[in-house]
Order: sequence, then C-alpha cells, then structure tokens
Amino acid sequence: MKPKHPQLEMEPVYGFFYGLCRMAYQMFFRGDVAGLENLPETGGYIVAANHVSHLDPPIVGLFLPRQVSFFARKTLWKPGVAAWWLTAVGTIPVDRDGGTSIDAIKRVLQTLSNDKVVILFPEGTRSPNGELQTARPGVGLLACKAHVPVVPARVFGSFEAFGRGGRLRLGTPISVAYGRPLSPSDYDHPEDGKERYARTAARIMAAINRIGPPPVTVV
Repeated sequence: MKPKHPQLEMEPVYGFFYGLCRMAYQMFFRGDVAGLENLPETGGYIVAANHVSHLDPPIVGLFLPRQVSFFARKTLWKPGVAAWWLTAVGTIPVDRDGGTSIDAIKRVLQTLSNDKVVILFPEGTRSPNGELQTARPGVGLLACKAHVPVVPARVFGSFEAFGRGGRLRLGTPISVAYGRPLSPSDYDHPEDGKERYARTAARIMAAINRIGPPPVTVV
C-alpha cells in the first residue's frame, strides 16, 4: 500500500520540496495521471521520460511514492544555494554534452542498489518543438549496467506550459502517463554488439512513444 504522505518517509530536504512542488502542481498545472499501477512498489528502478520543459523532472517525480534521483549538468554546481540544493536532494552531475562519466554510473548503480528510483530523460536535452527526439546511447549504457526494470513515462502539456524558448503559462494542465515496466530482457540484447547501447536506448524511446494521454483524472 502506498503511503498517504510519502514525503514523511523521504530525506528531510527532499521531502520538503516534494511537498512544495506537489502543492504548486495542484494549484497551477493540475492535469491527469495514468499507469500508477505500473510503478514497482519495491526495489530500485529507472523511469525514462520524454523531455520538453524544465517542468518535466519535478512533475514526473511527483507521483512516485519514493525518493528519486535526477541528473543535472555539472556546470550547475557553482558556489551558492543552487549547488547546496542539488546535492541535498541527491542530484547526480553529468557532463553538459550528455556524456556519462564513470562516477555518474557508479552513483546511479549505488542509488538503485539502495532501492531508490532514478529518473532519466533519454533525449538528453529538451525538445525544441515538443516532438520526441532520438534517444542518446547514454541511457542505454546505464540501463544495461543497472539491469533493473525501466518504466517508460510520457509527459503531456508541459511544452505548452513552459516549452523551450517560451514563457511560463500558469493554468496549463500537465498530465503524465506511466507505461508497463520493461524488464532487462525487453530492452537489453547483448547480441547487438557495438550497437547494444544505442539499440537499447531506441527500444526505451519506442516504449515512451507508444504511451497515449492518460484518461484518469488525478484526485
């Protein structure tokens, strides 16, 4: 059974901002959600979602009843409050060009082994037009190394609410749908050889593409 107030079971800083973001979503972007039954209740897993807005990371994580970890460009770790906050909520730094360092891979594997959740955006950066982009091989590498379930997710409405180059439009509904988990055998085919990671990433992106808008209203 999922806890009624999951933030109480999270680390203090993360739990505080989880509750704050959930309140903001309910006030300004309340939409629909579907597929919550697809979220594993135990063990570590990866959520892989499309990416069109700065709003996507917190909104994808709002419906997960456990603490999650995100990726962020390591250039954001500058002296000040931002760096403190990124570290406090367990954000994993990666190279700006989408490369995945050995340290980042170790952080991801350690996080998953602690029964936490990692949210990845296979496209690597925000879509310029709201359409799905080609997945980068990095997500395939991480999935193949971790060998945990990958839950595909798709966000609807966030491009209209705050797309790349656009202005913030409060009151625009943003919805999320979570698909059925992919097992390692679904996405990882070692016989792909040199194309293993790229094809794994493509399979994960294809699963995201198959997800339609959610029909169930959040209550």
